[in-house]
Amino acid sequence: AGAVQASPSATIMSIFTPTNQIRLTNVAVVRIRRAGKRFEIACYRNKVMGWRSGSEKDLDEVLQTNTVFVNVSKGQVAKKEDLVKAFGTDDQTEICKTILSKGELQVSDKERHSQLEQMFRDIATIVADKCVNPETKRPYTVILIERAMKDIHYSVKPGKSTKQQALEVIKQLKATMQIERAHMRLRFILPPKEGKRLKEKLKPLIKVIESEDFDEQLEIVCLVDPGCFREIDELIRCETKGKGSLEVLSLKDVEEGDERLE
Repeated sequence: AGAVQASPSATIMSIFTPTNQIRLTNVAVVRIRRAGKRFEIACYRNKVMGWRSGSEKDLDEVLQTNTVFVNVSKGQVAKKEDLVKAFGTDDQTEICKTILSKGELQVSDKERHSQLEQMFRDIATIVADKCVNPETKRPYTVILIERAMKDIHYSVKPGKSTKQQALEVIKQLKATMQIERAHMRLRFILPPKEGKRLKEKLKPLIKVIESEDFDEQLEIVCLVDPGCFREIDELIRCETKGKGSLEVLSLKDVEEGDERLE
């Protein structure tokens, strides 16, 4: 007696919405081809790279739904038998993980272009932050580094981290301009027994010794290439069995003011 009558339009809607269709919006699609068929998953755009780099570990944060599709934009869900044939399982979550790590993220040309532009800027920013003109010790501006990168026709590699690429760019720019990583200023305090011997081992890793004081212990203030820091730290720790100390006085030995290319 208390039954609610469904409106005719609601009934028609339910008839004409196929059960294997799911509509999603604001989607990043990751696609893979297996066993001659296409499989897709629907993700949140900014989370895919996070998952791949390891910074995002929660799958629910990455996937809009842990359903495997043959076509996300049409909402067509993959058939169970096709999944088993292609992936050896019908466990949707496991298949989503496989597609997420091995599939190809679909982006429009416009999006790809703006991603590459952003990466180019980020690389230039890292280079400008880490480097100086070795003659004047002054840093370069980001704009100047961008211009230099364009001059050497540097092309961004989307699959590589910006930090890795920045180190690559520094190497390439050395051929065309005065540039090197800004030195770190360190202070070592070494026990008298190991001091002299250890200093000889450290010498190849030191760029400039600024001061040296031998009282009860050997104290050295010097400039080093940041790339050598870990090696120096380990050397002092192992050779002095923890009795020596290493202090970072400044991360970058830099003069005030920006460098300009005339």
